[in-house]
Amino acid sequence: MNFSHGGDITAFASQLNCDKKDIIDLSSNINFIKPDIELDFNKLEISSYPNYDKLYKSVSNLYDVDSEQIELFNGGSSAIFSLFRHFDTRHVQIYSPAYLEYKKAAVKHNYTIELINRFTDLNKYIADNSLVVFVNPSTPEGSFYHIETLMEKWISKKCTILIDESFLDFTQAKSIAKYLKNYDKLYILKSMTKFYSSAGIRVGTVISTKANIIKLKENEPLWKISQFDSCYIQEVLKDKKFVKISKAVNTANTEYLKRILKEFKYTNHIFNTSANFVMVELKTINAQQFQEVLKPYKIMIRDCSNFDFLDDSFVRIAVKSQKDLTKFKEALECL
Repeated sequence: MNFSHGGDITAFASQLNCDKKDIIDLSSNINFIKPDIELDFNKLEISSYPNYDKLYKSVSNLYDVDSEQIELFNGGSSAIFSLFRHFDTRHVQIYSPAYLEYKKAAVKHNYTIELINRFTDLNKYIADNSLVVFVNPSTPEGSFYHIETLMEKWISKKCTILIDESFLDFTQAKSIAKYLKNYDKLYILKSMTKFYSSAGIRVGTVISTKANIIKLKENEPLWKISQFDSCYIQEVLKDKKFVKISKAVNTANTEYLKRILKEFKYTNHIFNTSANFVMVELKTINAQQFQEVLKPYKIMIRDCSNFDFLDDSFVRIAVKSQKDLTKFKEALECL
């Protein structure tokens, strides 16, 4: 199975025999806007074991939940694997296409896997007491779903529910954390990697009931987040202007990218998105061919053919700066 992701700038630059700084990475869905922080890593105290009290308080304030309702992990992917090891069911239904680490974790932990096509079978039958996984906004096309009706169905089936809200920060929508007041088999995954432009800082958050978090922590190591990660996230969350600016600029640049793609002669369909990327269905050219013709311009895009229910006619383009998107536009006009 191919679980590869976008964003391998090092390999791409090596292939083109150029510097990484020359690459325009439109394959990676990491926010191109960075928070404004003042942190001297050389002055960090790293001789003692880290204490996470301040980090937990910062993250719990961000997501408006009690600190006892969260567990922090060394990134979202690490959280996924821990959750799949933790759950007491071994039957998972993944609304797909979805982030590929879910399928990878299910395979690793010997789950019976059922994939549900979000585009055609959203209301498909759900097995009692199974695990359901739903990414919202979705990947790779960025759709936001109002899932209240689905939640009612899953709850009636007594399912364990895992909702991935890693891209919710790009929207104005609210988390479904309110359901935790009345349903205790709900887990919500939050990844700070995407919105806070910190793929190299590994902090992922699971939100659930206090009782569930206690059980989850029983099989977790005492220290799994470095002092560097902890201090960086705390500093990032002090930048109160970042959220508003980031949402506004990403929204504007998403519209610019859509206009570019609309004029592209190989565009067959542009998917609506609530995230910082746009998926396109191509015509008369496939994803691999599209990648090849962009190489002379040192531009990377994401081939979506390894996502379930998609083929090589689908590509994902990340929202980046006006400068990078204009270079992408100029490259397309030369094709």
